[in-house]
Amino acid sequence: MITLEVCANSVQSAINAQEGGAVRVELCDNLGEGGTTPALSQIERSRELIDIQLNTIIRPRGGDFLYTELEFELMKRDIHHCGKAGCDGVVFGILNSDGSIDKNRNGELADIARSYRMSITFHRAFDRCADLFQSLEDIIELGCDRILTSGGKITATEGKEVLSKLINVANERIIIMPGGGITENNIKELTDINIKEFHGSFRNRYEGYMEYKSPIFSDENEEYSILETDPEIVRRVIENANNN
Repeated sequence: MITLEVCANSVQSAINAQEGGAVRVELCDNLGEGGTTPALSQIERSRELIDIQLNTIIRPRGGDFLYTELEFELMKRDIHHCGKAGCDGVVFGILNSDGSIDKNRNGELADIARSYRMSITFHRAFDRCADLFQSLEDIIELGCDRILTSGGKITATEGKEVLSKLINVANERIIIMPGGGITENNIKELTDINIKEFHGSFRNRYEGYMEYKSPIFSDENEEYSILETDPEIVRRVIENANNN
């Protein structure tokens, strides 16, 4: 069976992901910037309210994946917070300026994660690497459990050929988890390349409950509605992935 990890932007999205049948949540904030580390309150409450696996992204800001010493210190502290909060895993990725994997810093983060027996996902920083296949070997050497990737392309469907090659080269030494632009309508395009799991937010826009709506801020899509994971979309995309 092909399983789904949902990228959840809130505690409610995490609850909705579980309701829809996801096996794992990747809890993130600021999805518009590609995801950043959520507040500890969000992590702790998600852990209290869901029974499926809870992974948390460790990313101190949007932008690139080359971090200062201050940012790296924050990442280490956040992994300790996640371990103490009972997370099942963490999600991170640090690159060198030349587009290679920073093995030293990623290794330090991995050691902290393993001290709490948390799994390790290397996120889509991987897609910004100069050499995906050398980076694959470096990440395997670090002992990571999976790589979230679109095959170096904007979307996973565009990167399908590369994803297939990565899966073959990985040869079950690490899980290659496609993510990026996957929908209930295109997931079937990826099921013939031997994927075991995939990733997406599968959100819908819900109308808020404000009665008064300021005429100054008239864009209701931005000001008066909420984007959350939709359990019905989650159900459908899992069904479509496994429908032979």
